[in-house]
Amino acid sequence: MTKFRFKLTVLFVLLIGSSVLAAGLLMGNSYQKNHQAALRDHMIRELHVLNAAVPWPDTKDNAQASEYLQQQARRFKEIAGMRITYIRPDGAVLGDSDHAPGTMDNHLNREEVSEALATGSGSSIRYSDTLKERMMYVAILVNAEEGENGPGVVRLAMSLGDVERSLDNMWLALIFGLLLLFVVAGAVSYRVALGVTRPLERMTAAAKRMANMDYATRVPEGGKDEVGELARALNAMASSLQDQLDEIRGNGTRLQSVLDNMPSGVVMIAPDGKITLYNREAEQFLGSSTRERVGRSFAEIRQHYELIHLIKEVLEQPASVHEELTVYYPEERLLEIHIVPMTMNGDDERGLLLVLQDVTAIRRLERMRSEFVANVSHELKTPVAAVKGFAETLLAGAVNDEETARSFLTIIQDESDRLNRLIGDILELSKIESRRAPLQFSPIDLPAFLGRMAELLSPEAAKKSIELDVRSEEGLFLEADEDRLGQIVMNLMQNGINYTPEGGKVKVRAEIAEAEDGEEEWVRITVSDTGIGIPKKDIPRIFERFYRVDKARSRSSGGTGLGLSIVKHLTELHHGTIRVESTVGAGSKFILELPLLQP
Repeated sequence: MTKFRFKLTVLFVLLIGSSVLAAGLLMGNSYQKNHQAALRDHMIRELHVLNAAVPWPDTKDNAQASEYLQQQARRFKEIAGMRITYIRPDGAVLGDSDHAPGTMDNHLNREEVSEALATGSGSSIRYSDTLKERMMYVAILVNAEEGENGPGVVRLAMSLGDVERSLDNMWLALIFGLLLLFVVAGAVSYRVALGVTRPLERMTAAAKRMANMDYATRVPEGGKDEVGELARALNAMASSLQDQLDEIRGNGTRLQSVLDNMPSGVVMIAPDGKITLYNREAEQFLGSSTRERVGRSFAEIRQHYELIHLIKEVLEQPASVHEELTVYYPEERLLEIHIVPMTMNGDDERGLLLVLQDVTAIRRLERMRSEFVANVSHELKTPVAAVKGFAETLLAGAVNDEETARSFLTIIQDESDRLNRLIGDILELSKIESRRAPLQFSPIDLPAFLGRMAELLSPEAAKKSIELDVRSEEGLFLEADEDRLGQIVMNLMQNGINYTPEGGKVKVRAEIAEAEDGEEEWVRITVSDTGIGIPKKDIPRIFERFYRVDKARSRSSGGTGLGLSIVKHLTELHHGTIRVESTVGAGSKFILELPLLQP
């Protein structure tokens, strides 16, 4: 930890020192540039003043002009202490305050002169071999209106020694301050590092003791700083047992969640007969809450005598049991029960695990399937037997009697038609129930639609002198599958015609009906007749497959017993409802309600 503290201190010092050094370099460079820019601007102003005070001589004689300008240059040197040079546009020097013009080189290629000839003013900084120091040169073009380049260029030179000496002083001060800052930063950094590493040392020592199973050891809580890294190590050490306990609790919670969301009831019984586990589905099946059952004996479930007796038998003679029991509390259900002996908590004694599953619906469907198969077999057998019997009679010789043969063949044809209708209805019902034929919804004009239905059935109604009265609200449209809706209405109207005596009446009405919530509109189609009616005991079953109220009349009318079942399924596919109101001897009324717009 001491090495870490030393490294941390050095790191702090280097960070602070490098930051201050970078700031000093930036400041020195900025100071130098700003001072040089200010000096250059000042020298240009002085050149303009000098040019105004001592204008370029108006003469074509170069010798005379050189003598004049040489005098002025030396005079200005005595007054201002700065070197001044007069240069012709071709670079020849006409006058200089420090040297004789004839001894000086051509200045045309000097940077400041070239820039002044090009732009009117120029400047440069370079080392002077003559003066052995860096100089700033500033030049301006004078009397530019007199020619392309004017009479010439005036140049002013000034030493940068003062500026550089000022910068040297600043660097000395910066270095001294930086050294002082290093010392202060070192002291402060060491103090900070000590404040960080000391609690870390205590916490690390405590963590090592905790790793050696000394879980009672605790250290003071640290602040919100770099100590967090070690705090995580402390948390890992100090709460290792707690983490394991939390994991066990988490597993228990997950297990309980799985049990509560299982579709099967689960009950666990200890060897002493007390219930230790009782999930949510078991509450639904057996009608008591977990709070009432857990920790108490299974024998207290008095509502289910057969189940208690079965549990006692398995506890006395451990063996897996699979039974189906009917329970009547809280409601009648058929439960499939699996009882499995199991060892609990490593003891030699065995408890029990009960898994309960509601198979009421499954068994009901199986029964319905069996009944359906039996009904189909019976319904198919009847016309087949009739066809077979009459065919055998014809083959036995009745075919020679023309009248008898015609009668028998008519019956065979009728039974064949009935058999064909029956098979067609069975296939249609199977297709509807399996949803293999999706509905194609479209807007239907109900008045025109019901009119077509009446036209199709009017010949059948006319045979029995039955009046068809079909009415609908004008402009009433319904979103539905037209073919399927036709099946529904056709079946209901045919039922009315079949079960209405001669001279009766079948009415069809279509109107708007508001739903109870008032938000959705429904269409109500009512088909009523003045027929024989339906007994009250038969009304709940009339939509079952092959169920007939009057079997003799149904068969004589050619019914298959599947029409109303098809109507019920198609209505549900349209998200609608159908119900029946009937009085024996007074007629029946089928009320079909469908949503105006399909969801």
